[in-house]
Amino acid sequence: MTELGLRERKKQETRRRITDAAIELFAERGFEQVPVADIAAAADVSTATVFNYFPAKEDLIYDGMASFNESVLAAIRDRADGVSVVQAFRVYVIQPRGVLADPASPVVPALARIARIVRDSPSLQARERLEADREVEALRELLAEELDDELRCWTVASALVGTTRGMSRQVQRAAAEGSLDARLARRLLASADAAVAVIEAGLAGATKRRP
Repeated sequence: MTELGLRERKKQETRRRITDAAIELFAERGFEQVPVADIAAAADVSTATVFNYFPAKEDLIYDGMASFNESVLAAIRDRADGVSVVQAFRVYVIQPRGVLADPASPVVPALARIARIVRDSPSLQARERLEADREVEALRELLAEELDDELRCWTVASALVGTTRGMSRQVQRAAAEGSLDARLARRLLASADAAVAVIEAGLAGATKRRP
């Protein structure tokens, strides 16, 4: 392995050690009750190192959500000519990935713990809403390239983000209840497909009704 590859692997291992330590402490004591210094000590790194990897304590939980949102937006920005924002969103979201592709994944127990941590933390719930608001704004800007009505852009963007938030909530709840399986994954992806199809049909109908 090259020196660059070794450095990258070391960084990934450090990142994983920090997140594992954080989740363990959050589960034991609650998110608000755990200072970053305690996470650093448990991970055997400095507090500065924690902040180098995670600029805010909430990033220890929501870094993955921000990455997913950015990947959705990237897929939409890179869509082929003639493909609408909603169509690109639909194609991306209904593709099985993560625990929906592998409901028996070893990360499911950790997902269940995170769901309980978020449930009990006002700070994390506020961060989740902030991430959702950011994605709504980004989608609104993309939709403005296709729609000339600002309110419709906001409405559609909010509905699309509501779909992914609803999916996330159902996955977290199923993980916490131990009911996450292949059948639920198929049903949830089908429901997401149907939900976005309703949004798509509504847009088409509104366009036809315009004078």
